[in-house]
Amino acid sequence: MNGKKILFVSSELVPYLPENPVSLMSYEAPRMVNSNGGQIRIFMPRYGNINERRHQLHEVIRLSGMNLVINDMDMPLIIKVASIPRERIQVYFIDNEEYFKRKATFKDSEGKLFPDNDERAIFFAKGVVETVKKLNWSPDIIHVHGWMASLLPLYLRKYYADEPLFADSKIVTSVYGKGYDGELDSEMINKISFDGIDKSDISYLSNPDYNNLLKVAVDYSDAVILASEEMSEDLKDHIANLSKPVLPYVSLQEAEEAYTNFYKTEVLK
Repeated sequence: MNGKKILFVSSELVPYLPENPVSLMSYEAPRMVNSNGGQIRIFMPRYGNINERRHQLHEVIRLSGMNLVINDMDMPLIIKVASIPRERIQVYFIDNEEYFKRKATFKDSEGKLFPDNDERAIFFAKGVVETVKKLNWSPDIIHVHGWMASLLPLYLRKYYADEPLFADSKIVTSVYGKGYDGELDSEMINKISFDGIDKSDISYLSNPDYNNLLKVAVDYSDAVILASEEMSEDLKDHIANLSKPVLPYVSLQEAEEAYTNFYKTEVLK
């Protein structure tokens, strides 16, 4: 991976959030690339339950200050950064007072999904792209982890289709078995179509459950990684019918060799 630029975009990441399959692999995959000579950038949301003082987050004024339009509302974009000390890896955090100040990730104290999770996902996707544009950093691979990040492939291929910085970027989506129960807001498809994306391109989101959200993500990706042993037959069948490279599930111990070979031989070929 020497010299290759890989952008990792994730819903969750250790050490900033508790360990689970998404947060752990979102840390391990960049660490692998970093140790093999690749250049990396990592983006995640700045949820309110991330301890800014302990992890030494600080705002990057030159990257902040833009407004993103979400469903006809102007929402200020704030960018913060921190470093994972032992790996010397820098992490960029997408922040907004309205969407990410609350002291939780995806659910309220009663275990219910936040009603604006769909808008948070749209904001996150746009925020990542706009920040990478400001950095003027053209990635060879964009690797997506977790459902809060899963609108990125769609927005890159549709909303930002004419953006030259990403013209040669390949998108990889890791699909995890467990996402969320229930559905996101029923108006999600309309909020995305507000951005000029045709509803026929996102028809699955008329029923925005986890499986359908991930179907949209993989449909607009160039390659797929099965990041869990167990996932629904519906999602497995959908991925199996795609005419694009798919890396079957491998354990964490096997991941470095498997992911590196997949990047080199299937994604960047």
